[in-house]
Amino acid sequence: MNAINRKEQNTLARAVLEIDVNNHPGVMSHVVGLFSRRAYNVEGILCLPVGDGKQSRIWLLVIEDQRLPQMMKQVEKLEDVIALRRHTAEHAVFQDLESFFRP
Repeated sequence: MNAINRKEQNTLARAVLEIDVNNHPGVMSHVVGLFSRRAYNVEGILCLPVGDGKQSRIWLLVIEDQRLPQMMKQVEKLEDVIALRRHTAEHAVFQDLESFFRP
């Protein structure tokens, strides 16, 4: 696989996938494993329980390419996925989070 330098990485279009899932051990592994098996890089991951903790919300920052619509269909087929929403990379969840990692 070719390495992408920082400048090239910043020019790539990105999307944020917001995924509601049942909260139990192994769900995160199933979701990210789907991306891994297809050699689809995940740029960022954030996961938190919602409500009473029976569900979690996963946000994935991914590079938008021609495979993304198919990846979304595959994610929706996973047993523990309740809902999937796609946002632009300007979604606040990662924009605000990046400020914590600046030197």
